[in-house]
Parts: sequence; structure tokens; C-alpha cells
Amino acid sequence: NGSGKSTLLKLMSGVMLPDEGNVLTRGRIAGLIEVGAGFHPDLSGRENVYLSGAILGMSEAEINRKFDAIVDFSEMEKFLDKDVRHYSSGMFMRLAFAVAIQTDCDIFLMDEMLAVGDQPFKRKCLRRISELKAEGHTMVYVSHSPRQVMRVCDRGLVLRAGKVAFQGSAADAVKHLGYDIDSDDEDENGR
Repeated sequence: NGSGKSTLLKLMSGVMLPDEGNVLTRGRIAGLIEVGAGFHPDLSGRENVYLSGAILGMSEAEINRKFDAIVDFSEMEKFLDKDVRHYSSGMFMRLAFAVAIQTDCDIFLMDEMLAVGDQPFKRKCLRRISELKAEGHTMVYVSHSPRQVMRVCDRGLVLRAGKVAFQGSAADAVKHLGYDIDSDDEDENGR
């Protein structure tokens, strides 16, 4: 905690500007940086699909085309017409993730997105992340779960006080942090 992971993602997504220097990226970026970010509490889930999609760079026609796939993936059809202020963090995550993975982007930024929600949905998200990765998309994934990091990531970057402390394979990054990669001692949140 406090190493600069979330700040790095905010810089990469353009949500935050660097104090000095430049951030160069190539391709379209979809950021899942904060659960519920880009959602307005006074709007329904349905309206927020359009708002979030627009923030992620999708046109209204594109959102219309992908709307059913978003709803199907989120499994939120019964709650779409309720104001999101009544959503749990897991419900926010479901809808936000479902919108983001429907964007035609090159890079997905994910900050602790799977720290909330139920296990079956987390597994569904991890499967989809693996599919996107196999299709050639870049995933920048922040997690405190060594198991999730090794499942999702090929490479690992360890930050300490905003500086790179280690770069290498995901397994070596997890080992660098002192985790036993052969252990099954994680709780349901991957900690």
C-alpha cells in the first residue's frame, strides 16, 4: 500500500497529469481504476452504461450494439433501471467491468477490480481477462492477490515509494514480495 500503483494507473489513463516529465502510451485505453468511477449516483444502471461507455470512448451507436452483451455479462438485468446509488460495490464492479470489456481498446487498466464481488463472477471476469489477453490486448493489473497476479500477468512490476523495485516474470515479482507461490493460503479475496 502507498507504493504508487494506483497513481501509475491514473497517469497511464490520463486521469492524472505527471508533476514532471511525460507519459507516453500507444493505443486506446480502458481504465477500470476505481469501482463506480464514471457512474453517476442519480442515474439508473441503464443510463450509466451509456455514460460510462461514452467516458471510455464508445459512441452511442456502439453502446447500442453492445448493450445486450454488457447486460448479459454483468448479470444485472433485474437492477438496470434502479439508481446506482442503491448498488453494492460488487454491483458497481459487475456493470463497470462489463462496460469496459466491451470497448474496442488495446490496453486495459485494472486496479483491484476483483477485490469485490462474489467468487463465481470473479472467476468469470478472470476467464474474460484471459481471453482478452489471448487476443493480444495488454492488461495492466494491480492486485494484492499473488494468485490472481500469476494467473493474469506474464510480467510483474514491484513499486516502492513510486520507484521500480523489481521487474521480471509475474512469479518472480510475487517471490520478490516474499510470497510463497506454492502456497494455497489465500482467503476468498486472494489475500
